[in-house]
Formats: sequence, structure tokens, C-alpha cells
Amino acid sequence: MIDKKAIEHIAKLARLHITEDEAQEYSTQLAKALTHFEQISKINTAGIEPMVTPTEIEAYWREDVVKQDFTAEEMTGNAPDRAGNLFKVPPVV
Repeated sequence: MIDKKAIEHIAKLARLHITEDEAQEYSTQLAKALTHFEQISKINTAGIEPMVTPTEIEAYWREDVVKQDFTAEEMTGNAPDRAGNLFKVPPVV
């Protein structure tokens, strides 16, 4: 079980400020969550193949089609400042 002291230590590592009441509440909540994980770990999964998704999904592939909807001039037309076909931005140091 995760006690209040462990919660306070975790909070300190995460640089979080929690009250005594919050530490006690989080301890109780985490204990409940860990109980659920213990129940899940007891399930016999021998012979069951792992899945990528919880349901069987058929992969849908589409053809990649190269198309150019706009010209470079149209894409940079509304830019406040540009250099040729590029957006001009302030230098970053």
C-alpha cells in the first residue's frame, strides 16, 4: 500500500505542494487503483495473443496522390514579410 509518507515524497519530487488531507486522500485513491491492478493481474491470459486494438480493425490503405492545390506565391501571399517563396521571420538567437 502507498502510505501518506510515500505520497508526500512523490509530491516533493514533483515539486507539488499538497496538504495533509490531500496526501491522505491520494493514498486512499492510489490504494484502490492498485487493488484493481492486482485483480487484473490474476486473470489467466495464457494462450491469448496480444492485440494492437481492443477490437479487430481491418487496415484501410489509400493510394498516395501527389497534388498541388496552391502555388508558392498563393501560400505566401498573406505573409507580413517574405523572402522569395519563403516566410521571413525574425532571427532567433
